[in-house]
Amino acid sequence: MNKLLILTLVLLTVISCKQASVQEGETDGRVVFKYNESAGITSLDPAFARSFENIAVVNQLFNGLLQMNDKLEIQPAIAKNWDISKDGLIYTFHLRNNVFFHDHHVFEGGIGRKVTAFDFVHSFFRIIDSKVASPGAWIFNEVDFSETSDYKGFIAENDSTLSIYLKRPFPPFLGILTMQYCSVVPYEIVGHYGDDFRNNPVGTGPFMFKAWKEAVKLVLVKNPTYFEMDGPNRLPYLDAISVSFIKERQTEFMGFINGDFDLLSGIDGLHKNELITPSGELESKYSEKFIMKNEPFLKTDYMGFYIDSNSPLVKDHPLNKKEVRQAINYGINRSEMVKYLRNGIGTPANAGIIPAGMPSYNPEEVKGYSFDQEKARDLLAKAGYPEGKNLPEIVLSTTSIYQDMAEFVQNQLATLGIKIKIDILPTAIHTEQVARSSLNFFRKSWVADYPDGENFLTLFYSKNFSPLGPNYTHFKNSDFDRLYELAKSETDDQKRFKLYREMENLVIEEAPVLLLFYDRAVRFYPKTISGLEVNPMNLLTLKRVKKTH
Repeated sequence: MNKLLILTLVLLTVISCKQASVQEGETDGRVVFKYNESAGITSLDPAFARSFENIAVVNQLFNGLLQMNDKLEIQPAIAKNWDISKDGLIYTFHLRNNVFFHDHHVFEGGIGRKVTAFDFVHSFFRIIDSKVASPGAWIFNEVDFSETSDYKGFIAENDSTLSIYLKRPFPPFLGILTMQYCSVVPYEIVGHYGDDFRNNPVGTGPFMFKAWKEAVKLVLVKNPTYFEMDGPNRLPYLDAISVSFIKERQTEFMGFINGDFDLLSGIDGLHKNELITPSGELESKYSEKFIMKNEPFLKTDYMGFYIDSNSPLVKDHPLNKKEVRQAINYGINRSEMVKYLRNGIGTPANAGIIPAGMPSYNPEEVKGYSFDQEKARDLLAKAGYPEGKNLPEIVLSTTSIYQDMAEFVQNQLATLGIKIKIDILPTAIHTEQVARSSLNFFRKSWVADYPDGENFLTLFYSKNFSPLGPNYTHFKNSDFDRLYELAKSETDDQKRFKLYREMENLVIEEAPVLLLFYDRAVRFYPKTISGLEVNPMNLLTLKRVKKTH
């Protein structure tokens, strides 16, 4: 009995020590990059790399065929080079022969084996497997799996050659292949863990999985055999990454100021005015200790109007009238919103849905809505609501973090006689209700999955109605659909961009959204950190980061 008690105590002590080491991010005195992820992480499996939080970690653990540099240029990753057939239908990738999966006991001898083209075939078919139910299955919609095709989408010609066959030319395809969904995974490890691969990731990336205690701590450690080099130096430079999951933003902010974290991302109401001047610069009292970087971010913030005429939610609703939606667009001073709510960080969305920083962004040929209250009043009168009379109260649904933005819209529209009631919802519920078409007027944003304007225009393609696609407004326009389908196959950039502009102007005329601003990626970090760049995708890449004391 005493032996059993002693054994139990020993086991409890071991478990407690393991949990403590994860919680404290124990890394044996090595150089550790520390950051907080207040929203949490739901999976370490690239098949579920949907959210910013998941993508950031997957990017450290895994690689794909291609990657993107900070200028949005397509670069080799596991593929050393590639060819595209003249008709734009066949993409052939030639793989490096020095890329290995992380060591794991399931591999023979516990040593990670070499990656082959067959691993990519398995990984890509896994993404579209309905049993896996990856939210990224749509990325391969243009791949040819038809019965009449001589090929079946993904073909491993040999260990080092992979071919992908498309239904039609699709210029953004290389950009899609840089997404974290397209990471290579080892079939035997996936088979060993099944659904629990989310907790036991094995990839090829610069960092390897060490430990994860959900909602507490995640620790990744350096991959000593990583294939990428920086001149004569093998990447990465850091020994480890420690991710915390503190939900309270004020606690996160104080942790950053006190040196507990090496990164603070984005603009939050709790620290915006403390860190940033009204003109958008780093406050002088922090300039000796921290660096602030901000670059154009391929992200458009907007508010959507649900306008599906077949829905009972829309019938007899004032937002079903185009003139009311247009009046709301004219009634918002976007420049003041960016100036006062975001300390000048961002660009007022006075053009279309495609944001500043995207090559096809063209505010000269795509004219959005200026701030014009007289036009707004004329449109309200045309809709049958002069000075807002007899206009029912409109509910705007948002989350607590964007309450100030909702109140700004509420106050501006009140001067036109438009009464707005703000409904604050928990983030998860708001996201679900938008996807399920349960809200008439809602706050939303769109971040580029890949750097092509087509990705933003998917929001208005009628075959993308939510919940199966990102058309949350259920906008439907036959001319838009026709132009969209033409643009998808157009290989000449300038001709394709012209089609984009025609589509954007159609959207502006019909006003299914209230465009607010084009965002900027903002990062704060100590001067002890170098090599941490900001890119238009706001992708966290740590393999070149160095940290000094």
